[in-house]
Amino acid sequence: MKSFHFLALLSLALAFSFASAFDPSPLQDFCVAIPEPKNAVFVNGKFCKNPNLTVAEDFFFPGLNVPGNTGNRVGSNVTLVNVDKLFGLNTLGISLARLDFAPNGGLNPPHTHPRATEILVVVEGTLYVGFVTSNPNRLFTKVLYPGDVFVFPIGLIHFQFNIAKTNAVAFAGLSSQNPGVITIANAIFGPNPPINPDVLAKAFQLDNDEVVKLQKLFANA
Repeated sequence: MKSFHFLALLSLALAFSFASAFDPSPLQDFCVAIPEPKNAVFVNGKFCKNPNLTVAEDFFFPGLNVPGNTGNRVGSNVTLVNVDKLFGLNTLGISLARLDFAPNGGLNPPHTHPRATEILVVVEGTLYVGFVTSNPNRLFTKVLYPGDVFVFPIGLIHFQFNIAKTNAVAFAGLSSQNPGVITIANAIFGPNPPINPDVLAKAFQLDNDEVVKLQKLFANA
């Protein structure tokens, strides 16, 4: 009976350890990323620079004081500082972004970050922001002013929209060195190769002609 209890507890412990598995904590102070060596293989990250060759510039990125170009059809620009731009972020589980919005409707369209929670702080302007939960879908929204903070849970569809007549600027922290982004409209109507229009017509209750028109629009995005 005692051996049975021991085995049951051991099985439970092993099951819990597998169920709760996540990215391990770094085992060194830092792991500055370097380009992948030729013909090498890596898992979930980058190769590390020799710590003895690391310099301060490996942890430095200039330019987030410079406004991004919002002269596009959605009127916004995201300047992302992830591990591909700041090699010192490797293994640290964090990145940063500057978001610029044009007046009167600059939009960061509905999108998700598959690998990160986002926390946003407004430094200039007025933003209407929100996210949608998984099924059953519930919408959470808030109007943000300078100094206000809002969080978007990992993987959920969210957006930011400038409702003022002036520019808006926000900064966002993301809980991954490479959060990824899936912009919903682009992913649905603009992938290569395109999704069969019959699928989208039925899914969105649209005519095929409307779907084809949208696919042409987003294919050139």
